[in-house]
Amino acid sequence: ESALILIRHGESLWNEKNLFTGCVDVPLTKKGIEEALQAGIRICNIPIDVIYTSTLIRAQMTAMLAMTQHRHKKVPIITHNENEQANLWNQIYSKETKKQSIPVTPAWQLNERMYGELQGLNKQETAERYGKELVHGWRRSYDIPPPNGESLEMCSKQAVAYFREHIEPQLQSGKHVMVAAHGNSLRSIIMYLDKLTSQEVINLELSTGIPLLYIYKEGRFMKRGSPVGPTEAGVYAYTETLALYRQELDEMSQRTS
Repeated sequence: ESALILIRHGESLWNEKNLFTGCVDVPLTKKGIEEALQAGIRICNIPIDVIYTSTLIRAQMTAMLAMTQHRHKKVPIITHNENEQANLWNQIYSKETKKQSIPVTPAWQLNERMYGELQGLNKQETAERYGKELVHGWRRSYDIPPPNGESLEMCSKQAVAYFREHIEPQLQSGKHVMVAAHGNSLRSIIMYLDKLTSQEVINLELSTGIPLLYIYKEGRFMKRGSPVGPTEAGVYAYTETLALYRQELDEMSQRTS
C-alpha cells in the first residue's frame, strides 16, 4: 500500500487581492507561507518518496516549505531535465546524500488552468462588468472556458493523463507520493480518484494549504481525509504501513535526542 498526499498551494499574493491568477506565476503571501508550514506539520509523520509540483512558484514554495516540517528531514531537490546539460549539472555524486534526498518533479500539466483574458482582473469587478451569471459559468462550469482560456474539462485532460502516466506507476511500485498543485488541477485528479461526475466536481472546493490523504492499495484509491488534529490517530489506524513508519520516526527521534 502507498500514501498519496494532495496539497493545494497556500494563499498567493493574487488570491489575497481577489484577482484571477491562472498560469501567472505569483508567489505566496505571508499567510500562504504559514499555511504551507502548517500543511507540513500535518503530514510530518507520513512517508514521502517522491514529490510532484506544477511549474508555478506558489506550488513549489508550498511543497518545499511543507517539507521543512517533516520529521525525517530528507531534502527535497527539484530535478532539472530540460536538456542534457541541465540533467548533467543536477547530478548528485554521493550515494548517502542521494538516499537523504527526495526528487521533486515540476510538470506543466499540473499547472492551474489558464484563465485567458481574465488573468490579472479583479473577480468582483469582472462579475460587475460581464454579469455574475456569465462569470460564474466561466469559473464553475465543467466545459465552458473563459475568453481564450481553458475550461475545467480541458485542464482535467492534461492533469489526469499526467497522473496516470507518471504518478500512478510510482504508487503501484510502492512509492509514497506528494503532489502540490492548484485548485483546478487537483480537482481534476480527485474527480479521477473518486470517480466524480462533471456535476459533482464543479461543487468540489479545496482549501489552500490543507493536505488530503489517499491510500492506494490493490488498485484502489481510498480517501482518508486530512491528517490533522483529533482525526490523526484514526488516519494512522487505517494502515499498518503508516503506523510502522511513524514508529520508526519516533525511534529515530529518540536516538538523536
